[in-house]
Amino acid sequence: MLIRGAKLENGQTADLLLRQGKIAAIGLELPAEGEEVLEAGGRTLLPGFIDLHCHWRTPGFEYKEDIATGSAAAAAGGYTFVNLMPNTKPVCSGAGQAHAVMAEAARVGLVEANQTVSITEQFDGHTLDHLKTLPEDLKFITEDGKGVQSGEVMAKAFAIAAQRGLTIMSHAEDMDISPWDYRLAENLETVRNLHLCEYYGARLHLCHVSTREAAAAIGRAKRRGVPVTCEGTPHHLWFAGTEYRVNPPIREAADVAALVEAIRDGTVDAIATDHAPHSDEDKAKGAAGMVGLETAFAVCYTKLCRQEGLELYYLSALMSRFPAAILGLAGKGRVEVGADADLTLVELDTPFTVDREALHSKSRNCPYHGLTLYGRVDATIKGGRLTYRRK
Repeated sequence: MLIRGAKLENGQTADLLLRQGKIAAIGLELPAEGEEVLEAGGRTLLPGFIDLHCHWRTPGFEYKEDIATGSAAAAAGGYTFVNLMPNTKPVCSGAGQAHAVMAEAARVGLVEANQTVSITEQFDGHTLDHLKTLPEDLKFITEDGKGVQSGEVMAKAFAIAAQRGLTIMSHAEDMDISPWDYRLAENLETVRNLHLCEYYGARLHLCHVSTREAAAAIGRAKRRGVPVTCEGTPHHLWFAGTEYRVNPPIREAADVAALVEAIRDGTVDAIATDHAPHSDEDKAKGAAGMVGLETAFAVCYTKLCRQEGLELYYLSALMSRFPAAILGLAGKGRVEVGADADLTLVELDTPFTVDREALHSKSRNCPYHGLTLYGRVDATIKGGRLTYRRK
């Protein structure tokens, strides 16, 4: 494939030749003979986005989302790789289920997927033996879906993670406290897990950081050299004071401002969607979460770049290069010769209106419906093959 006339992050216009799943050449007036040509027309070409935190609901909850619809939503949002949470039915606690999900994503062929494994077996809150026998290709364990409440169990999990080179992805929530003070619940669990990370030296990634106190604690830990990374979500950057139910909840304007500053100073390492599809019926019953794969870049570009003045190259890094580094994905997250041909073509200057009925996801729980945003995804390329093109 030849991509002709694309604007790169540095503002220069170039052609890109893609061969055998890699970027083979970048230059001007590259020959197109025998190549499929994608006319970029001066639109901006970025590395394919990588989502650290995503829910596809397979197995067990396919009425909300399945691997095919989740893949289509990811591709339509410019994503080429997603990291899936284990709160399915059954909970993903072993290699067999994890490998089956990843194999099905590969069969669908629109996006690569990594399946995480639960910290405690079937989220029972105490059993850790399965972590000792995970194969080498499963390196990310998480409590997202049901937090580990026991300090003793979490300490043992960190010890195992340190021994086996695992990364713990933490949904920081003290569930005894969250019913009456979710801010305190997130802050306490964040501090606990930071101390365990520092004590054992295991890698920690904190999911969907939402409070100014948690962000400050993470910043202090990083300055001490603690091996921690963290993510912010588009919805915690966009909304303030709304009652739309997500977990952790939408915070105050002061928290949004603190998260933006934490992005600027490097405390926040990545933007992750926490894409959480729910049926209308489940949402009406109080299910927490929203779909986010198809709106993430536009929300963040509009908020962070157009409103807050963040440079586009840095937003791109938050959504591609930095997540690739966290996940250990060599060859991804960059537009350079030899890198994987995972790319996203975006239109930055033309506003568009979000329409939840036009989403590729199976679910419609999208609070951005009707909003005008900038940063429309026009095409996605995975391994040198077009996986999405806006009609």
